[in-house]
Amino acid sequence: MILDFTVLILLALLSLAASTVNGGLGYGYSSISAPLALLVVVNRIINPVYVLVEGIMNTVMLGFSGKDNIESTFKRVLPIILALIPAIILGSIGLVVIAPAWVRFLVYVTILPLILMQASGFRRPVKSEAKAGVPLGVGVGLLYSITTISGPPIALFFNNQGLVKSEFKAALAQIRIVESYTTILAYYLLGLFTATTLQLFTFVAPPVIVGIPLGFFVVKRLGAEVFRRVCMSFDAWIIGYGLAVVLGSLFGLIEFGYALWAFVIGIDVLLLYRFFKDRRVKEVPAQNSILPGSV
Repeated sequence: MILDFTVLILLALLSLAASTVNGGLGYGYSSISAPLALLVVVNRIINPVYVLVEGIMNTVMLGFSGKDNIESTFKRVLPIILALIPAIILGSIGLVVIAPAWVRFLVYVTILPLILMQASGFRRPVKSEAKAGVPLGVGVGLLYSITTISGPPIALFFNNQGLVKSEFKAALAQIRIVESYTTILAYYLLGLFTATTLQLFTFVAPPVIVGIPLGFFVVKRLGAEVFRRVCMSFDAWIIGYGLAVVLGSLFGLIEFGYALWAFVIGIDVLLLYRFFKDRRVKEVPAQNSILPGSV
């Protein structure tokens, strides 16, 4: 299967944007790229490409995490890793069986509430982290092998647990490197890697070289929280549009789908307004606390 050149360029630009997000946050490549890519390429074709790219990216991110951060978080991520491996095998088989339109529906319905929960600042620490890690690992393994998306649920979990930035990135990198390479192996055994995979990879992979360092630079300029919040807004709007399209194609609910998309945009705009308003409120006391002549 030879893809149109316009589609290849679109996927390359999408890869650049998504790898920039991943470079800044430590996750977000698939949650940014997959929802849009699925509108032009079926999951069985694009998924193998994304897991190859993410295998490389996650290796790089793990290298940047630092030995101390990896050691301090390894025991915390181990229950998730052990649970996601068999789930990835099962999900990979499901990818071959489930119709592409239903995969799109699964992607959008699962990810949208997770994105909005993060945008709302949801925090509820789990007391028994190890026990909670097992069902999380199963869910992440199934979700990733079918959709290549896993960042939002993992990020939501570890944000709730209060990990500092360096530990957060190390925890995500460990989980994602296992899930990406396990999924690569499962896809290979199922015969999902084809000549089209190589064609797409040559367009999708090179922008990552620019995107990851660009993400580091942007985060230093904007700040991690502002960058994360803007990225989540972009993601919510993309996923909302994708859900509107798939509701029309699967169920004929075209008007309802676009009304839902408008509702998602409205919620996200309110959350974005509240986020920046809260930041201004916090910055004012900090500025007032600096006395004249103290700097």
